[in-house]
Amino acid sequence: QVHLAESGGGLVQPGGSLRLSCVGNEFDVYRYYIGWFRQAPGKEREGVACIENGDPIAFVEDTLKGRFAISRDKNTTYLQMNRLKPEDSGTYYCAAGTACSGSVAHGTRYWGQGTQVTVAS
Repeated sequence: QVHLAESGGGLVQPGGSLRLSCVGNEFDVYRYYIGWFRQAPGKEREGVACIENGDPIAFVEDTLKGRFAISRDKNTTYLQMNRLKPEDSGTYYCAAGTACSGSVAHGTRYWGQGTQVTVAS
């Protein structure tokens, strides 16, 4: 059974950076691929990044490449966000799944509660 918890969100000015963390049970979460998703008010949830287990092959959504990066250790998956823009605002979720289809994690059975990111002056 996988338990996930996100942290690291907050209010940041445009151009700033945040690093989000997704902490899971070491004995379970390492078996899964981990995806980051985000959802803005009134918008559909979108896949931001995904990282495989084992040898960590990582994927970032095409429009976010160069600003966002995903990485992981045994029990924590990170989303580094740089040069943030107001349109990056939303609730960010991590999820444990069974595959990465590009930046989108599939088979996402386990989700965290989300962490809020607000990019504004």
